[in-house]
Amino acid sequence: MNQQTPQELSTLDRFIVGYANWIITLRWLVVPLMLGLVVLVISGLRFAGFTSDYRYFFDDFNPRLAAFDQLERTYSSPDTLLWVMQSSEVEATHPRMLKVVYDLTEAAWQTPYSTRVDSITNFQNTTADGDDLLVRALVEDPEAITPEGAVQIKQTVLDEPLLAQRLLSLDGRTTAVVATLTIDRTDTAASGKAMAFARELADEVRAHHPDITVAITGSAVLSNTFSEVSQSDITTLFPIMIVLLAVAMYLLLRSVSGTLAAMIVVISSALMAMAMSGWLGVKITPPSSSTPTIVLTVAVADSVHILVTMLVEMFRGRSKYAAIVESLRVNWGPVFLTSITTAIGFASLNFADAPPMHDLGNFSAAGAIFAWILSITLLPALLAILPIESRASIQGQAKVMEALANFVIHYRYAMLFIMTGLIIALTSLLPTLYFNDKFVEYFDERVEFRTHTDWAAENLVGIYVLHYSLGAGEPGGVANPDYLDKVEEFAQWFRIQPNVVHVASFTDVLKRVNRSMHGDDHAYYKTPVSREEAAQYLLLYEMSLPYGLDLNDQVNVDKSATKLSATLTNVSTTEMEQLTADAKAWLQENAPASMYTEPAGQANMFAYIGRSNFDTMRLGTAVAFILISAILMVFLRSIKLGLISLVPNMLPPLVAFGIFALFDKELGLWSAFIAATAMGLIVDATVHFLSKYQRARIDQGASAEDAIRYAFSTVGTALWVSTSVLIAGFGVLFFSTFKINSLLGLMVANTVAVALVIDFLLLPVLLLMLDRGPGKGRIQTAKSVNA
Repeated sequence: MNQQTPQELSTLDRFIVGYANWIITLRWLVVPLMLGLVVLVISGLRFAGFTSDYRYFFDDFNPRLAAFDQLERTYSSPDTLLWVMQSSEVEATHPRMLKVVYDLTEAAWQTPYSTRVDSITNFQNTTADGDDLLVRALVEDPEAITPEGAVQIKQTVLDEPLLAQRLLSLDGRTTAVVATLTIDRTDTAASGKAMAFARELADEVRAHHPDITVAITGSAVLSNTFSEVSQSDITTLFPIMIVLLAVAMYLLLRSVSGTLAAMIVVISSALMAMAMSGWLGVKITPPSSSTPTIVLTVAVADSVHILVTMLVEMFRGRSKYAAIVESLRVNWGPVFLTSITTAIGFASLNFADAPPMHDLGNFSAAGAIFAWILSITLLPALLAILPIESRASIQGQAKVMEALANFVIHYRYAMLFIMTGLIIALTSLLPTLYFNDKFVEYFDERVEFRTHTDWAAENLVGIYVLHYSLGAGEPGGVANPDYLDKVEEFAQWFRIQPNVVHVASFTDVLKRVNRSMHGDDHAYYKTPVSREEAAQYLLLYEMSLPYGLDLNDQVNVDKSATKLSATLTNVSTTEMEQLTADAKAWLQENAPASMYTEPAGQANMFAYIGRSNFDTMRLGTAVAFILISAILMVFLRSIKLGLISLVPNMLPPLVAFGIFALFDKELGLWSAFIAATAMGLIVDATVHFLSKYQRARIDQGASAEDAIRYAFSTVGTALWVSTSVLIAGFGVLFFSTFKINSLLGLMVANTVAVALVIDFLLLPVLLLMLDRGPGKGRIQTAKSVNA
């Protein structure tokens, strides 16, 4: 290759050569200036914080969040904290267990933000005393309970629809204490305070009663778990990723100084990206907590391309400074383009319905830009200062790439047949995938919330609850017998539905009071027949209730609506959709217009979040793909190459999901973001390969075969090194305890791996067949002016 003076290069190349020499000349000034900028941006981390509010997953326009907020304003808070207990020795209504439940109930009132505590011991039971209604706690003195009394208590609880299968299992072995919390949303540590207190109480029970298993669950625990998982991912995965990247880069590059320089750049980029949360006042959530790990991975690609090219040029005889200049010259355009396309891919996450995904996209996009800035300023300056030697292993890898190029060229038709067959076979599996989401399973079995909630659901009750605010049409209308009959019918309809384990209805209270007011005659266990009678019973019952155990959780202030709550098994998205659709149809066909309402609750909110994000991200991914494709065509200055590039950019996500279909069929919230997250990374390999291919075709007039050999020899090593690091980096996310991050990491790693295979084995074949025209010019290389 003949070397040319800078004057013989293009205007852009002359600018880059001049810029590179300027960086080398001022290296001792550039390094402290850029590190100062890094420190300034990173200082924003002092303002960063974690959110423990699961509502952050829903934007202000989400109709299900609006319904949930309205429910909270109308009745008591729906946020709960449950201690679910089971003894291996005695039943839950045994006198010893009743004493434990009683003590825990009393202590639970001290839980931060608690406004109500319910259990079988403080259940306000009604009995008749002549014409009087007696309302008192089911267990007033647990130490006075006899074995016979315990049997009576068990029967009373199991006969009460409000308690059976909610506070006591049907087999009588498992019970629960439920604290209702009104959490201060402005206090980011609120749920953590409640959870810490709940764990203390649970530990006390376990310490004094080793035979009792205690699980803690509830929506308040869900909120706290989001915060704990976020902090866990940042404090564990990020350090692991740093070590992994450092080791991997050294093994691949065999350069201590080069690895050190690259690690300074990538760690700085990751911390700067995360610091944006502090500067923007955005709380960190489990999805956005993966930003540092993702940016570490993305930032490596820029550094690897510059490093590998420099090391190859040094091995070929250039001085270090000349190699730095040449590396910047040949990588300037591709590195800039891949940074922009990566940022566009991440930014497309703003189309998602879930705000945490906006944060992940924005922080990661910022990280990609930070990485580009540092890779063309701080990195070359550090490389100019540090002592660096090129190892023969770099040249050996280049020879392997040349051999691969010759193999693909020689067996082009076999490669086309094999790759086409594999792609068709794998993409044909896509119709077997189906959407299904369970928000409890956002966390794996290493997370306390997941194991405790699964155990509680298996033994007593879960946290999938649908709430219906059923309007009576007028103030005081809840005493209307016609209204009560319809509410009772709706409750009975719910009780016979699959996956429904418990239904709590206001009519259960009136039926019990009506029976008590008629001498506990079971024939009167039904709603009152007159409005006056129902209103009288309601007033009498309310006046008898102690503070904190009133009916505000079931009846609104002006008595114009009541709440019906249905607790479900850990249902899937499909099952939830079917149940709510059937309930909607029942209300429309059987109830007056005033009773028609949409369900509210965390379960309903999360059941639809995955599908809604999947739908919105289709548009976001399409927009990003169009923008990236247009940028590629402009950069390559060739419609033909731009169209060819669509193949290696479109196929990897489809093939990756086909591979996933071999092992699993269920898609969830995580699946909506795979293509957008991986898109910019996929383009990286395509851009670098095509830019080197085009440089050979245009500047040297090389044939398609020789241009492919040139592309493999000059960029092949950097591509497989950077892709290996990307796979390792996103692979680390697989170990996250948050399923969305875990599967996102696994699938992006899978997609990037597929992209490299397609770029190496299919893209060259397409170029050989579709770009057969002669090249023109000859390859030019910059003769660096040493600083």
